[in-house]
Amino acid sequence: MDGQGVGQGRLSAFFKCSDFGTDLKTELIAGFTTFATMAYIIAVVPGMLSSGGVPKGEAFTVTVVMTVLASLVMGLYTNRPFMLGPGLGSVAIFSFTLLKGGVPLSIASGIVFISGVIFILVSVFGVREFIVTVIPPSVKVAVGAGIGLFIALLGFKHAGIIVANPGKNVLVFGDLTSAKALLSILGFFLVLFFTARKVKGGIIFAVLLTTLAGIPFGVTRLPGSLVSMPSGIDSMMFNLDITGALSPKYLPYLLAFFIPDFFSTLGTLLAVGAQAGYLDEKGDMPGIDKCFYVDSGATAFGSFFSCPVLTTYLESSAGVEAGGRTGLTTVVASFFFLLTLFFSPIALMIPSCATSPVLMYIGISMLGSMRKIDYSDMTEYIPAFVCVTVTIFSFNAGNGIAAALVVYAFLKLVTGAARDAHWSVYAIALLMIYYFRIIATH
Repeated sequence: MDGQGVGQGRLSAFFKCSDFGTDLKTELIAGFTTFATMAYIIAVVPGMLSSGGVPKGEAFTVTVVMTVLASLVMGLYTNRPFMLGPGLGSVAIFSFTLLKGGVPLSIASGIVFISGVIFILVSVFGVREFIVTVIPPSVKVAVGAGIGLFIALLGFKHAGIIVANPGKNVLVFGDLTSAKALLSILGFFLVLFFTARKVKGGIIFAVLLTTLAGIPFGVTRLPGSLVSMPSGIDSMMFNLDITGALSPKYLPYLLAFFIPDFFSTLGTLLAVGAQAGYLDEKGDMPGIDKCFYVDSGATAFGSFFSCPVLTTYLESSAGVEAGGRTGLTTVVASFFFLLTLFFSPIALMIPSCATSPVLMYIGISMLGSMRKIDYSDMTEYIPAFVCVTVTIFSFNAGNGIAAALVVYAFLKLVTGAARDAHWSVYAIALLMIYYFRIIATH
């Protein structure tokens, strides 16, 4: 056997490919498939962060580096094909609610750090079931839906399809004949086409095609070069104020980071784990604790570089569908992400009209979770809709969560179902009332 064959044998043995019924070729293909499916984040996330005042070049570098580091740890430590990256919901809250709302980058990063530490504690002490019990079912479902509608609205606004009418104080259609709006509409239908046809990497194809279509309209500006060294991250590195983030007025945003991350990670791990055949006869996934350690630790670590919450991506399922079963899939996908660092001019030239359709599609897709709500119980569905509506009406996910928890606690009390909720729900509801008092006096 030659040196190359020995190297491949060792690599296959390290990741135990034969134990999972896979091989190096399959894992390589699966890794590229995952990368292609998830690559849209390198265009979308930096654009969202730059809207909050973060330099786009630095945001691109942080997005790629944190995605690569977190995913490599996941692949090497757990030997599972799960990829991590900044969650779009957390990016939206981080950039549009906190940074654009006047919260310093250091405090926003501090809130992310605290969220990660809480997740670490939950993972280390094995109290996942306690968290599942404490958070009201309707609220944990509605948080994701509310953030989804929030993301969709951002997409429509950035596309110029929906604009504010100051005279009437309402949202109205923008100039639908403008190049920006028309390209965004084209991009949205391209996203729908590729996803409906189940094309691997369809979303990034839609982004690239829309970007190309924008060149003759002057919307897409071609860079001077296609390759360059990565931007530095001076303004984002170690810009952290944990003490300031401990203020009670930031508690709703802490919940807005933690709740979706926790339940999204749990759901993704179990869903993709079932697809890969990892679950035992009880529906549990052996080794899931290791995955939680990586996910939670990545969030805390990423906060030191002003990176929003890092979470396990459902797009990992694309690699599993392609046959990936080991951490080698994640390592390969991470390698391709790493290569994009040197093609930042291409990513940074992508206009908002090419990324807005992605926000529109993903945000709308997140509303599907509302089907899990018990619509026969008003103590469940009313708080859920309060969460969604207040999130949109106030353009603030933290407000939506706070209002939903207060309404949930109130309804459980007045309907005689107080014992159906954990005592901590009422304590949190009181804190939320205090939060509303703070924002009402500022």
